[in-house]
Amino acid sequence: MSGATGDGLPIVEPPFDATGRERSDSDTGTTRVAGVVLAAGTSSRFGTANKLLAAADDSDEPIVRRATRTLTATRLDPVVVVLGHEADRVATAVDGLDVELVRNEAYADGQATSVRAGVQAVRDQSDVDAVLIALGDMPFVARETIEALLTAYEADVGAALAAAHDGDRGNPVLFDRRYFDALCDVEGDVGGRRLLFEGDRSACVAVDDPGVRRDVDEPDDLD
Repeated sequence: MSGATGDGLPIVEPPFDATGRERSDSDTGTTRVAGVVLAAGTSSRFGTANKLLAAADDSDEPIVRRATRTLTATRLDPVVVVLGHEADRVATAVDGLDVELVRNEAYADGQATSVRAGVQAVRDQSDVDAVLIALGDMPFVARETIEALLTAYEADVGAALAAAHDGDRGNPVLFDRRYFDALCDVEGDVGGRRLLFEGDRSACVAVDDPGVRRDVDEPDDLD
């Protein structure tokens, strides 16, 4: 452990191991974790445009595609993209990536409805041990951050994990399947945040990645 975030969650730093021992390469890859990208929101603070379709940088790659491509470049299996607002256009933006598409018709009722749709898409797969939930408007999260969360989970350092940078909690978050039913019952715009704070085995994983704190709400966030 290495201190705590400002909101009180303990911070765990690599190397990850429940006993404090460094794990070998043979210890990893023993679990199956699904990925869920929340990409159903209305982008109300971005203006008239859909922020998920804006260019993440000079490459002109849409924000949602960049965020999703990061997950597909890891060992997450499957990766589910939850669609809602302008679903067809967002689906086109992620076309060609190895993902499953799920439509959330209730997206206007808050982020929790998209969490529910994503978790329901993987809950019935008995060999899925956990789910990693990422935000479609966070295109700057590094692939290494995803792998760090997976490795920490495999090391059994927590059942509910969030990425943290410089002592501040960020995204993505990972939940063991024991939380699946509860995630399907959350309401409003908080997603799984309440479960993260109420869980007795919750922790933040320290990563050298400012992208875990950088979402895109307004056009200036892309500067």
